[in-house]
Amino acid sequence: MQEKIVVLGAGESGIGAALLAKKKGFDVFLSDKNNIAEELQVLLNKESIGWEAGMHSLESMKGARTVVKSPGIPDTLPLIQDLKKQGSTIISEIEFASQYTHATLIGITGTNGKTTTTMLTYEMLKNAGLNVGLAGNIGTSFARQVAQEEYDYYVLEISSFQLDNIRNFAPHISVITNITPDHLDRYQYSLEEYIQAKLKISQNQSQKDFILFNVDDPILSEALSNHQSKAIKIPYGFKNQNQGVTHKNNHFVFKQKNKEVMINTAQFTLAGRHNLLNAMAAATIGSLLDISKESIRDSLTHFKGAPHRMEKVLTIQRVNYINDSKATNVNATYFALESIGTPLVWIVGGVDKGNNYDSLLPLIRTKAKAIICLGVDNQKLKDTFEGITDIFIETQSMTEAVKIAHKVAAPKETVLLSPACASFDLFKNYEDRGDQFKSAVRNL
Repeated sequence: MQEKIVVLGAGESGIGAALLAKKKGFDVFLSDKNNIAEELQVLLNKESIGWEAGMHSLESMKGARTVVKSPGIPDTLPLIQDLKKQGSTIISEIEFASQYTHATLIGITGTNGKTTTTMLTYEMLKNAGLNVGLAGNIGTSFARQVAQEEYDYYVLEISSFQLDNIRNFAPHISVITNITPDHLDRYQYSLEEYIQAKLKISQNQSQKDFILFNVDDPILSEALSNHQSKAIKIPYGFKNQNQGVTHKNNHFVFKQKNKEVMINTAQFTLAGRHNLLNAMAAATIGSLLDISKESIRDSLTHFKGAPHRMEKVLTIQRVNYINDSKATNVNATYFALESIGTPLVWIVGGVDKGNNYDSLLPLIRTKAKAIICLGVDNQKLKDTFEGITDIFIETQSMTEAVKIAHKVAAPKETVLLSPACASFDLFKNYEDRGDQFKSAVRNL
């Protein structure tokens, strides 16, 4: 008799988990409280995977020893508690997929920078001729790739939500780019709980594995100093240290076992101190995997950047339009504002996740000439920023926001969409928000 497995959620993660479970001989049942797209229904029926939509029925889940939960579903949901009471083990798709691959896993997490670091690492490994997949919180799900591909390496972007339900997942190389307050609404508004969620990436690593961490981040450095991990810790950052990786005179400097390797970064395409940190992490992974410094340097030089992350859209009448829709928290927006060298019109707003905007005030005072709030509820932004700039306008339309920005901005200035908030009040997701911004700019 086939062992029963339940998959909660029919997003990319859930569909991938269901396909992998079916391939591995499970009796699979998929449940989503929302509607399931017609093409996915066709796929599930073709694969003989049982499913329900518009509801979660506990009765249909009886007898499932394992439940693979999509990352967007919180552990506090009553259904999850009921499943635990009936004896089901709740795991994440990352955990489930990792059981069925012998590939070398590289796991990258952190509040900001993880997408850029993941993509840069993937490009670096691919350019070096390695058979590598890109998965996790980006692109095709890890589980679907394990079901349908055979890679020797996986570079995984991993969110805290995906780490919440791991049990044995253990990447050979893990990276934590930084930790700043984010998603606190999911973690009982406790920074400590959020920190512990991020540190889970290293909990199952062995003494043969590595954990790379941004030594310039005080929250992360302190958390790791009290964290029991068997993995070899490699710090990277601008602070000078005896071991690890730093940046001096346009070079990454790798110091390990009395050996020093230098990689020239003068031609690196991405701007900003934060991107040098992302590149430092990726270059360190390349070094650990014995990729030549020439190949690493070549990848750094030609990398174009992640979509919706400080993405240059157009220059119109000598005004630069930049799409930073992926900046869904205050820290990401801080890096964006810091890297802009011209006066700017700032488009901000969305779903507040327990944000404190005070750290942005010095940058806004010195750089912003106008603020355009794009959100259903802008009260917190009004309380913080109204009166800081000459122009403060509210709107609930991306087209209107871009038209206002176009009127306000002067030559040699920048219009920056960097929302510091989630997108779900007016948009499907941050990609939809960024795409609407780009479309509105092109229609000016």
